[in-house]
Amino acid sequence: MSGLTIHKGQNCQFTQTLAPMKRNNRKEAKQTVFFTNPVHIVTANAVVGNKEAQGPLKGYFRRIKEDIKLGEKNFERAEILMFDEAVRTAFNEAKPIVGDVQLLISGDLLNQMTTSSYVARNLQLPHLGVYSACSTYTEALSLGSVFLDAGHFDTVACATASHFATAERQFRYPLEYGCQRPPYAQWTVTAAGCCVLSSKGTGPLIKSATLGKVVDFGQNDLSNMGAAMAPAAMDTMCALFEETGLQPDDFDMILTGDLGKLGSDILRDLMREQGYTLGQNYHDCGCLIYSVDQNCYQGGSGAGCSASVINEFVIPRLCSGEYRRVAYLATGALMSTQSCYQGETIPCVSHGIIMEGE
Repeated sequence: MSGLTIHKGQNCQFTQTLAPMKRNNRKEAKQTVFFTNPVHIVTANAVVGNKEAQGPLKGYFRRIKEDIKLGEKNFERAEILMFDEAVRTAFNEAKPIVGDVQLLISGDLLNQMTTSSYVARNLQLPHLGVYSACSTYTEALSLGSVFLDAGHFDTVACATASHFATAERQFRYPLEYGCQRPPYAQWTVTAAGCCVLSSKGTGPLIKSATLGKVVDFGQNDLSNMGAAMAPAAMDTMCALFEETGLQPDDFDMILTGDLGKLGSDILRDLMREQGYTLGQNYHDCGCLIYSVDQNCYQGGSGAGCSASVINEFVIPRLCSGEYRRVAYLATGALMSTQSCYQGETIPCVSHGIIMEGE
């Protein structure tokens, strides 16, 4: 992926603040769960909008919606339809291999997770709604893996979605307002992704899940998500390396969820202070999904950003053997629609999983 053109970020002032946080001889409670029984990724897919299909990964996305309203009267209904298509496609692809899905774990960015709930109401199976903003997908994958490893279920589906227009309406300004976006902003990805995990069948394996702590370093700008989330990504990534005994070079790819160009540059600096150098195998889903000429500023964000990149770009390479081991750490900003306007800063979290080819 070294040939991709991604956005030029800005300098960050967090590096001096974080210097005392070196995590040598770490004594906190363990954050990583290791799975002793097989947790296979049986099938994975994504549905994306037309803007995403025009980016650097356009050759990898199989289900593209040219009309991001999908013929509906509002964007929220379009997001539901995209999510429904991703979930049902994954169910249908997995059924001949491992049978019916027994549990759906899903979430999205909208209030009360309405997208997930409206899709689940027609599926007639148990549903767990989860929310950790843009890190919802790794949260769902972690929980699904725990259920399978413990033997409570045989087959679990994990899904998430986001939509540019619905997220803007809820968290910032409706599109009709025509608000000017600052240069450090990101573009919410219009996409839905779903994968089916199973203790049966074949496919790449989820080997461990590192559960993140909520980290807040005082950022309160709703548009500057990359700077807000980078410290949380650092905290979880350090825990993942320390508790698994692996180093950055042990991975074919290390992916953060959607820090964007600015946030991923900050993360490189923070990790260097902790004694880790992220090399050419480190990428960010928010940087990969859009090209610089699409005017998406620092890149992509949203719960559907990393889900679509992981499902359509990374997992197929694990299946083919091109990648042997991948670390995937999605990141989420946990503010509400009103918290920043009331003077609160932005708490963030990052959950990470390690995937390996079978």
